Parts: sequence; C-alpha cells; structure tokens
Amino acid sequence: MSTLTAKPVADAVDVTFTKDALRVTLADGRCVSAPLEWFPRLLQATTRQRRNWRLIGGGIGIHWADVDEDISVCSLLAT
Repeated sequence: MSTLTAKPVADAVDVTFTKDALRVTLADGRCVSAPLEWFPRLLQATTRQRRNWRLIGGGIGIHWADVDEDISVCSLLAT
C-alpha cells in the first residue's frame, strides 16, 4: 500500500489586509480574500499585530504570534 502526501494547490507568498478582509497571495499568482469577521483574533488585532505574520510549513499556512492565530491555505481555498 502506498501513501501519497497531498500538497495544497499553491503555497502562500504574501499576506495583506484591507479595511475588512484578509488577502493572501499564492505562489501561482492567485489572490484569495476572506472577510476578517471569519477570524475574530485578526479582526480585533492592531495593524502592527496583523503585519507580524510568518509563513509556516513552507507556505502551507500563516501564523500570527501576537494573536495566536494560524490559518492554512487549504482552509482559505475550501471556503
């Protein structure tokens, strides 16, 4: 029996915010956007806290240490 490891369609390469949305740029050039309402910790975070993010797992997710938030690219693509 073989086991395959699934990789997301594309990895995140950049994160930005609008007034009311999270925008993630993917390695293939697509931009995925989601309302900040979906992420209460980010909604309540300061601009400085939102800017303090890092890619995790080589881009399969994003982590905000200041607000203890993790979001996976797969979850953004699934919504």
